[in-house]
Amino acid sequence: MQIHKFDTVIVGAGGAGMRAALESGKRCRTAVLTKLYPTRSHTGAAQGGMCAALANVEEDNWEWHTFDTIKGGDYLVDQDAAEVMCKEAIDAVLDLEKMGLPFNRTPEGRIDQRRFGGHTRDHGKAPVRRSCYAADRTGHMILQTLYQQCVKHDIEFYNEFYVLDLLLSEGVAAGVVAYELATGEVHVFRAKSVVFATGGFGKVFKVTSNAHTLTGDGMGIIFRRGLPLEDLEFYQFHPTGIWKMGILLTEGARGEGGILRNKDGERFMERYAPTIKDLAPRDMVARAIYTEIRAGRGCGVDGDHVYLDLTHLPPEQLDAKLPDITEFARTYLGIEPYTDPIPIQPTAHYAMGGVPTNINAEVLRNNTDIVPGLYAAGEVACVSVHGANRLGTNSLLDINVFGRRAGIAAAEHANKTSTHAELPDDPAGFVEGLLGRLRDGSGLQNVAAIRRELQETMDVNASVYRTEATLKQAFGDIAGLKARYQNVGVTDRGHRYNTELLEAVELGFLLDLAECLVTGALARNESRGGHSREDYPNRDDVNFLRHTMAYRSGPLAAAAPDSEIRLDYKPVALTRYQPMERKY
Repeated sequence: MQIHKFDTVIVGAGGAGMRAALESGKRCRTAVLTKLYPTRSHTGAAQGGMCAALANVEEDNWEWHTFDTIKGGDYLVDQDAAEVMCKEAIDAVLDLEKMGLPFNRTPEGRIDQRRFGGHTRDHGKAPVRRSCYAADRTGHMILQTLYQQCVKHDIEFYNEFYVLDLLLSEGVAAGVVAYELATGEVHVFRAKSVVFATGGFGKVFKVTSNAHTLTGDGMGIIFRRGLPLEDLEFYQFHPTGIWKMGILLTEGARGEGGILRNKDGERFMERYAPTIKDLAPRDMVARAIYTEIRAGRGCGVDGDHVYLDLTHLPPEQLDAKLPDITEFARTYLGIEPYTDPIPIQPTAHYAMGGVPTNINAEVLRNNTDIVPGLYAAGEVACVSVHGANRLGTNSLLDINVFGRRAGIAAAEHANKTSTHAELPDDPAGFVEGLLGRLRDGSGLQNVAAIRRELQETMDVNASVYRTEATLKQAFGDIAGLKARYQNVGVTDRGHRYNTELLEAVELGFLLDLAECLVTGALARNESRGGHSREDYPNRDDVNFLRHTMAYRSGPLAAAAPDSEIRLDYKPVALTRYQPMERKY
């Protein structure tokens, strides 16, 4: 076991992690631990843009952006956090521009902006051009730009180090334990401050836009340590994933004028959101698509999808502003988007919930108290700027605004803390035991089979539409899979680059988080944003204008069958906007 010592350790090297590293690295000795090479992080898959009220193309201001964020989140958004994000959005974009990010430009040389779902002017009167973009590769450009800056500032990276445990000493962050893929060795990283920026957990679903690596490691680690997760029942399904595959086709396609059509060629979103039509918030568009399919207006032999129609747009516009998604259509579907509509269906995309934090990215141990030295930013965190439904382009904004805040706060805490917290006895014991049981045990259950069954039950029973019956079915299925997981086995007994072993570890996180999602969804007897209960179709502000806080009790073990989830609730922070009917 090797022991390393840093002021700040950042777990994850996507947009939030590297933005935090840039700030922390200027102020104290910082290490970034990442299970992937940094430029392979999932931020690179984000396509459409990063929003900010620059008003380069149309009149706009940050207050309109704040209102859209709160309304889009179905009023579960903490409004103080939304105000911070939308105010700081402008500087966040300009900072990236100064770092060299190649945004698309207007003829006058300003950063160009385009429309995106749920973003409006004058408090909902009409769509507005607010999304700053680099063709349909914005996340990729952000990732490359931030990595170049980190290299420039000599940030220390530990690539392919898989963090598997959080060390706490008397309630204070003391470091993390990581598994080095290249050697199979376990490393302990002592730190005064720890920042989690590990992304989401979309692989609990079968049809998802998420990469295979998005298995909720950070959330799962923190959850196992007895700290809460907030609002995990709210999961976003992006309306336009490639049919059956889930590969993302950016909302920017509709921002450029793309239209959703049913089998009759009808632009059906005019019925559901007459003001902004195809640019309604994602939860509304996803439900509209499934409503069309259920009504028999779906496309294809099975009637299980609709079309994204770009055929009326000039080819030169598609080539300039949507080059990747048009190439995806050719590669994965064998169709020509210049002349053929693209078959799409909603795809599991983004977790609105996660590790609860305040606006300084400090992790909460309950509704109010922080864990000293522990921070989280990006999709792993829930500061709750997204509420029950995230607006498109607010994710790339979130990682930059709160990644920056996390890095600054972590460095300030490290600099004012004179000594590192004492390590607990046998700090690597849990990780070594977990890996040893999986690698050297004689279990007969297959990791891939359990993961496939988990994803199938989540797709069928806990996706866009839910009922008590379907959620109870999912809950029972997960309980059975957790029991089988205790007898899981791997065939690769090696130590170096044992990816089969790591998939077994990741499956434990997926099972824990799926159970947490379903438990919260069963208890929320209303429909709000990404959580749509057909047996409770209305939003209930009297009983459920509150955040769900889920706590795990039981032994420190992966997907322990005897663990239980206790639910508590936290009030939503309201400032200027009272809940109102959500019309578009």
